[in-house]
Amino acid sequence: MNIKLREAVKEDCVRLLELVNELAVYEKAPEEVTVTLEEFVDAGFGAHKVWNAFVAEVDGFIAGFAIYYTRYSTWKGCRLYLEDFIVTEAYRGKGIGKLLFERVIKEAKDKGYNGMTWQVLDWNEPALNFYSKYDAQIEAGWLNGSFSTEQLSKK
Repeated sequence: MNIKLREAVKEDCVRLLELVNELAVYEKAPEEVTVTLEEFVDAGFGAHKVWNAFVAEVDGFIAGFAIYYTRYSTWKGCRLYLEDFIVTEAYRGKGIGKLLFERVIKEAKDKGYNGMTWQVLDWNEPALNFYSKYDAQIEAGWLNGSFSTEQLSKK
C-alpha cells in the first residue's frame, strides 16, 4: 500500500467534508455538522485562513486527514490544536493514523509551539488506546461550553 502524506489543497475540501461527516456519524452527532462547503473552503483557503490540514492518500484516494490550527493559552502560550483527526473505516489499522498523528506532532515541534491539545470522547476506546501509546495526558474534569449561531444572535 502506497501512503502519501501531504498538505491539504482547496480541491480536497469536498472529500474532507465527507470525512468530517463520517466522523460525526461515528461520534453519534451527524446533525451537528452545519458548516457549508463554501464556508469550509473559505476558512481553509480564503483571505482569513483559519485551519491547516494534512491528508493521507492511498493510491490517490484520501483515506484520512488531520485538521489543526493555532490555539493560544494564557497559561501555556501558543499550542497546536488538533481539531479533527480521522482515517476512514476501511483503512484503519494500516498505520495511516500513526503517520498523520506523528506528522502533526512534527508540525507542533517545527513551529515551536508550547504543546499540542485535542479532545477525545470518553467512550471512544479505540482513540483512547491510540493516544495512550503516545503517553498522552487525557484530562478529566473539563466540560465544553458553546453557543450556536442562533444563541449568539439572541445575546
